[in-house]
Amino acid sequence: MNVLGKVQTLPDRLREIYADSGRIMAVKQITEIAPVNAAILGCCALASAVLPNIVRVSLGVMIGYVPVAAVDGFGSTAGHAVIIALVVTLVSYLGSLLVEPVQLSAAKAAKVRLTYATQARLMKAVSEPTGVGHLENRAVLGHLAGAQGQLMSYFPADAPATLAQVIGIRLGGFIACAVLAWFRPWLGLVLLVVWLFVRRPMRKAVAAQVSAHGGKADVMRRAAYFRDLSTKPQAAKEIRVFGLGDWASDEFRSHWLAGMRETWQVARRLNVTVGKLMWLVAATYALGVGMITYAAYHREIGLGAVAVMLPTLFATAPTGSVSWADVGLEWMVSGLPSLRKLEGLIDGMAEPLAGRRSAPRELTGEIRLDGVYFRYPGAQADVFEGLDLVIPAGKATAFVGANGTGKTTLIKLVSRLLEPTSGRILVDGIDLREMDAREWQRRVGAVFQDFTRFPFSAAENIGVGAVEHLTDHDGVLAAARRAGAEAIVEELPDGWATVLAPQYTGGVDLSGGQWQRIALARALFAVRHGARLLILDEPTAWLDVEAEADFFNRFLEITGDLTTIIVSHRFSTVRKADHICVLDGGQLIEEGDHDILYALGGRYAEMFDMQAARFAEPTEVPDVGGAR
Repeated sequence: MNVLGKVQTLPDRLREIYADSGRIMAVKQITEIAPVNAAILGCCALASAVLPNIVRVSLGVMIGYVPVAAVDGFGSTAGHAVIIALVVTLVSYLGSLLVEPVQLSAAKAAKVRLTYATQARLMKAVSEPTGVGHLENRAVLGHLAGAQGQLMSYFPADAPATLAQVIGIRLGGFIACAVLAWFRPWLGLVLLVVWLFVRRPMRKAVAAQVSAHGGKADVMRRAAYFRDLSTKPQAAKEIRVFGLGDWASDEFRSHWLAGMRETWQVARRLNVTVGKLMWLVAATYALGVGMITYAAYHREIGLGAVAVMLPTLFATAPTGSVSWADVGLEWMVSGLPSLRKLEGLIDGMAEPLAGRRSAPRELTGEIRLDGVYFRYPGAQADVFEGLDLVIPAGKATAFVGANGTGKTTLIKLVSRLLEPTSGRILVDGIDLREMDAREWQRRVGAVFQDFTRFPFSAAENIGVGAVEHLTDHDGVLAAARRAGAEAIVEELPDGWATVLAPQYTGGVDLSGGQWQRIALARALFAVRHGARLLILDEPTAWLDVEAEADFFNRFLEITGDLTTIIVSHRFSTVRKADHICVLDGGQLIEEGDHDILYALGGRYAEMFDMQAARFAEPTEVPDVGGAR
């Protein structure tokens, strides 16, 4: 019964091996994406295997007939044979010289298409999910690093061309064994068996080396972080002010060495294995040379046979030796299984975000969190434990609380960037899970605390809030004016066409406060084109005193009758909200407007007084009532 079971599962096992083989993935990839280039590379592989063997055989034949032709003349049968063999040798040799440039040209053309296709697959896998939970998953990040080639020394797009090269080399070795077998069957067979025996442990050792390196994804990712920390401009100021240059270099070195240690250990074992096996190969070669010498000495074979067999004997090496092309190929294809696993893993994670119901065009009731639990992957505790709260439509709701109370997580849940572990989020009574996630996200306009600074023009930076309406210049202008960004843009060198990235010719950078106004305009442009939920995460964090005061004065104008969620530590912003929710320990502990919560004398009042005291003279008692 057990034997039968093993037999029945054999096809499944073969399919699994087939699916996990990087080489097979490389072949499928190039035949699907660049079939013409694949055909050319296949022909080049065949030619690179056959032509050198033809050169050796024809050259040997020519040498064998030369003594007779020298006596009988080139007009004789032997002379004709020399001429024919010489022509075949020259044509084959010239053909072999042409193989490399043709193969290189086809490989370059294929690489361009494969690079694009691989990057497109990677971009689709990472960006297609409607949520961002997969980007906080350790397994996803590990496969992502492998697929990007961050952990590898070679790029996967080189794999098909290198595979064609490896196939050509190995096929040439097999043909060389066959040529020897034509003269001495047992010699060709012995060399074939020896090389196949030698190749298996050597290739296994190379694969183990690549696997060992890939298994250190976390460590190598950390090493890459310290490398980027020292070489990219984002942290340049802190690196110098705090004297972190040597520390970052030391950390990079220690992590990189830790990541490479096992790889080097495997490499040393490979060298030992190769050293042992080479004795067997050397003994086989010695046997072959001795046999050919003995046969020639006893006139069992002629000069031509000797001229063919000796070089062909050594040409059998590619049958089983592991070349640098083999090693390189192993590294190249190692990223392809990571890409496939990444796609499968993300697909599995994205599945719960399914939903087909249309998102409402207007919010008329409320957004309700009903018994919501949420925990980040790998975390030891829940962020929310049965959270219940209501966000009324058409009003501004602010969330306050200490750092780590889940305010930003709540925003991601409501935006459906994350999915609750359990519980429901209802929008006008409809479970958010039932809605089309992408359609719901288009109902959201957001200024996140870590908003993106696109290296686009000022107009495009705002217009991407509703990218399908990028040509709505009047809308861009209106959103900028409403956000207080119009004057900023008008002072730029090229106005709305100015690229907001100093690394580009004519580009400029903005201050943090100016960027925040651009980000706010982007969200308001989204509102103009259908967004009905406005999210403001620390909307004044980058603003100076004057700009912050302007924001407060125009807060009602900016939010209007939108359903607005505000997260802020600045109570001068929070107090203007219609509805304030105080979070602590994953629970809603207080709610109401500013006056109600302050009169309650609870956690909100305590935090408000602490912040108000910072702006009062030490000898004065803050006029909190007046502040309200």
